[in-house]
Amino acid sequence: MRVEKKDKKNAVTLTWGTGQYQIRIQAHPLLLQVFCDGEVTASLNEQGRLFFETVKDPPKQRISEADKDEQEDSEGLWRETFKKFVDIKANGPTSVGLDFGLHGFSHVYGLPEHADTLRLKDTSDGEPYRLYNLDVFGYSIHSPLGLYGSVPFLLAHSPDRTVGAFWLNASETLLDVQYDCKKVKTKQCSSEVLPHTNLRWMSESGVIDSFILLGPSPSHTFLQYAELTGYQALPPLFSLGYHQCRWSYDDEADVKAVDAGFDRHAIPYDVIWLDIEHTRQNRYFTWDSQLFPDPVGLQRHLQERERKLVVISDPHIKVDPSWELYSEAQDRGYFVRDREGKLYNGRCWPGESCYLDFTSPEVRAWYSSLFALDKYKGSTDSLHVWNDMNEPSVFGGPEQTMPKDAVHHGGVEHRELHNLYGFYQHLATVEGLISRSGGLERPFVLSRSFFAGSQRLGAVWTGDNLATWEYLKISIPMLLSLSIVGVAFCGADVGGFFQDPKPELLIRWYQAGSLQPFFRGHSAKMMKRREPWLFGDTVTAAIRNAVQQRYCLLPYWYTLFHQAHTSAKPPIRPLWVEFSKEQDTFTSISIMQFCYCHSGSALLACPVTDPGATKVKVLLPGSGENWYDVQTKRIYSGGRTLSLAVTLDTVPLFQRGGTVIPRRTKPDIFLTASLQGCAEGYLYLDDGHSFNYRDKKHFALRRFSFTQGVWLRRKHLSNHLEDQHLLMVGNLSLPVGKDWDMWIR
Repeated sequence: MRVEKKDKKNAVTLTWGTGQYQIRIQAHPLLLQVFCDGEVTASLNEQGRLFFETVKDPPKQRISEADKDEQEDSEGLWRETFKKFVDIKANGPTSVGLDFGLHGFSHVYGLPEHADTLRLKDTSDGEPYRLYNLDVFGYSIHSPLGLYGSVPFLLAHSPDRTVGAFWLNASETLLDVQYDCKKVKTKQCSSEVLPHTNLRWMSESGVIDSFILLGPSPSHTFLQYAELTGYQALPPLFSLGYHQCRWSYDDEADVKAVDAGFDRHAIPYDVIWLDIEHTRQNRYFTWDSQLFPDPVGLQRHLQERERKLVVISDPHIKVDPSWELYSEAQDRGYFVRDREGKLYNGRCWPGESCYLDFTSPEVRAWYSSLFALDKYKGSTDSLHVWNDMNEPSVFGGPEQTMPKDAVHHGGVEHRELHNLYGFYQHLATVEGLISRSGGLERPFVLSRSFFAGSQRLGAVWTGDNLATWEYLKISIPMLLSLSIVGVAFCGADVGGFFQDPKPELLIRWYQAGSLQPFFRGHSAKMMKRREPWLFGDTVTAAIRNAVQQRYCLLPYWYTLFHQAHTSAKPPIRPLWVEFSKEQDTFTSISIMQFCYCHSGSALLACPVTDPGATKVKVLLPGSGENWYDVQTKRIYSGGRTLSLAVTLDTVPLFQRGGTVIPRRTKPDIFLTASLQGCAEGYLYLDDGHSFNYRDKKHFALRRFSFTQGVWLRRKHLSNHLEDQHLLMVGNLSLPVGKDWDMWIR
């Protein structure tokens, strides 16, 4: 980077790269302008809304009557009342804010978690988007209110460029979005009216720490963000299969019966889950000996069938001086304190509870050690973990969470780091499972709460949804929003957590869920049992087909996650990511569609999300592209919208011409020719469970290509796997437009 010049306003211009990037810094008034190829792309403090309040001591009691009214007016800055709760601000008001101007953009995406459209809405006439992690049961749809997790990162996209804006602040944050137009000077003409997006970030506390990512493509922006916050963890292979969960399975016999039911009905699955009732009176790291007298035997029973068990572990600890875990944490000072320095007590599933202070490295290390096999009695190395209620959820607390004036490690108020609390528990759990294996095995940990960087740790889900068509429909933009901000291993509870779905809705949800990264059926204990075989043969068959389709594509899913792990490209993406210049993909028509992409958008899915649907509209992007209906083998040209007939057994799924997809069942390779008669694809393989791919380079990455009637299999990177683990291909001819689906033994 070099200083280029100072102008008449005494502004400094810095240039980097080959000269295509510049930033102009003006001091009075403060204005930062980012130029790409000579044109303004982003401005900071364009509207003069930079704001920060400094830490200060409370004002002394005033004596003068003349100051009495002023004193009363200022009290709210130091003490706020919300319903029955009083929030004391020890350091006074400490908010920060800044406005960003994004030039040439009218489409902004990201900023999860909200149950809303993929494109962020203009908030000029409504409430701003809120980022504040909360336990929101049956959350409102099409609302800017915050949910279980927060990622203060968004992408702005136009046909010419993609940029990102990252606001690194973990306190309660609001974002106003305003879409507008602005007359600007361009290279092409003297002046032109272009779209313009104004963003205004506001956080209750913390510091201003913001980033503008310059792309220029979506893939570049993903990579730049991953360099800041981390790449998606490569999940163990089993975790990409189907998960069966309920709040809660009754006992060991119930678990074994459900396990046998999947075999009896020929429905594959990999993981069964236990909720809070498996513990001894909601004491985590324990087992109810009446219900689960032999937890090790149960895990061995599942392991013999190559299946895993997941148990829940929440951040609250039951207040019980006779319980060793509670007493040890109390003696060591490992719990969050209230503003008076006393133990903070809240209520959750065990009743009166204390909350571990995961912001402390010492507490995290201690918590991680609890997962060791010699400490967590009844656990085995095939046991994995679910972090729930970690926003944190506090029954009866302000907004059902922890008070902002609670105090953490180092004297830091909860208001400063609220959105990070669940991230820290997730981190400690992941480190615990890695340590349990001596650093050899990849863990699986699901967390309900998350923040920027949670992708490094594992999976998240969209929380307590309802069994309605509206929640099925909204799950797709919610998961796409998570994916484009790096949190790629995400899913929604199949069938809806609460209420009882009708058979048609359940089938459609399994079809959609099988096409999403994290695939778990889950329901509340108050609801009817929901194992797939309880709804009659027709429903069972439809669910079986959806789950089998997932397992058929498992090698491709694993390859997609390797790409996310190494290059930050999410497995599912909005259409505009791959067809970045086609404005049809920016609009609402395509928000129910998404691509599964590796080196190009190989698959395009359009789950059916309306009751009684007999037709769906499908946008097939790409003028000059071929799209192949995976079910019927019919070929469609791109660059148009289809009205496609569907039945209850079908979900539109298309493979892009010119791609190769590895599959688990014959055909092992699914090839679709481009108009030029070519195709290309990748397959990633490793042992599926350890870190040997990273530490010992034990993996295989193969590139398959077909051109001029010849198959080529190229070693993309070296490995230590034997060739018999790979697909063997030879020289094959392919008549273009005929017999396009092929399998190779």
